[in-house]
Amino acid sequence: MNVSNTPQGGVEAEPRAGRRARLFQRAPLAIVEVGGDLTIHDWNDAAERLLGHASREALGRRVDELLPVSGDPDAWRRLLAEDDPTPRVWAHVRKDGREVCFEWLHERLLDEQGKVIGVGVFGQDVTARMDQLRRHQQKQVVLRTITQTLPIVVWAIDREGIFTFHEGKGVVSAGIEEGAHIGKNVFELYAGNEGNDELRRALEGEASHSLSESHGVFWENWEIPIRDEQGKVYAVVGFTLDISDAKRTEQELRTKLDLIERQQQVIRDLSTPIIQVWDGVLTLPMIGVVDSQRTAEVMDTLLDAIVRTGARYAILDLTGVEMVDTKTASYLLELVRAIRLLGAEGIVTGIRSNVAQTIVSLGIDLANITTLSNLRAALQHCIRQMTKERAAPVALQAAPGRG
Repeated sequence: MNVSNTPQGGVEAEPRAGRRARLFQRAPLAIVEVGGDLTIHDWNDAAERLLGHASREALGRRVDELLPVSGDPDAWRRLLAEDDPTPRVWAHVRKDGREVCFEWLHERLLDEQGKVIGVGVFGQDVTARMDQLRRHQQKQVVLRTITQTLPIVVWAIDREGIFTFHEGKGVVSAGIEEGAHIGKNVFELYAGNEGNDELRRALEGEASHSLSESHGVFWENWEIPIRDEQGKVYAVVGFTLDISDAKRTEQELRTKLDLIERQQQVIRDLSTPIIQVWDGVLTLPMIGVVDSQRTAEVMDTLLDAIVRTGARYAILDLTGVEMVDTKTASYLLELVRAIRLLGAEGIVTGIRSNVAQTIVSLGIDLANITTLSNLRAALQHCIRQMTKERAAPVALQAAPGRG
């Protein structure tokens, strides 16, 4: 490289040139001198170490062949023509095949007439730095994509509660200009907000999750404390998601579920109507498939009706019942026993042949339960029994007394 000056004294010339040569070789930067025809004239130890090519391999070769710039084959030739001191960051392939990123500074070399005869370049390996920069840029793109796509607010406050970051699509939906909160205190902006307690806990080191409402929007919040190397909390990062749509959907679903439950209750009431067919006689006609849940509901309803009306007889009409299971048969027996405990008589009518076979196969004993063929027979039975009960006191009063 043309870096020597005309010596002022013969004694000092050699030592100075030697020192310069040693500095050139030992410099931590890769130093390469390139001629006007792009051939390499000089190549120091750092260039050999960082790029993998020994000086004997590099000297005399074209730099654009030994170190082609990825994606830009004319980059070295343009460097000779440009007088721009801006550093260039280029990707090269080392001798071992590994790609590296180099940041090059350059100085054009001129002859006595000012004509460019070459260029000196000084480079350092910035592969790690560029990888870190790419990762940082990727994180920025990901964060920006999230904040501009989802109904979310990403924010950060310092130890005093001052906003240092406040971005996201959710900011706009709340009617706030993006960045308007930067430099303002969250506890002053949202004084009295229920979420302030969670924020204070986060500043004390406890991550929190909360729901809140502000600006006419329902929010789901996550507050995450950020610690320094000593473990001390110096900031809180938050994610606030607009859940207004989900909240409205939830309310609509609750309304619909309540309506469905009311409708189902009406259907249950219609499917198991309790009818007072005679003074003191209730009947419960059951239709379709009788399962355990339905039988349990029937028990509560029927027992309440017996107590309320003071009924003496309760007729369970199974004419329309297609099938029963084990638990259902047991529930029917329990229902009859419960009716008896209330001082009334439970009567079962209309048992179909297939239901009868099921009851027999299950080994259920109906010996102590009054069973009749149909509702008419049951009603006649109840009338006869009530007639006998009314006749008994009259007979006792008419019997002759003892002298």
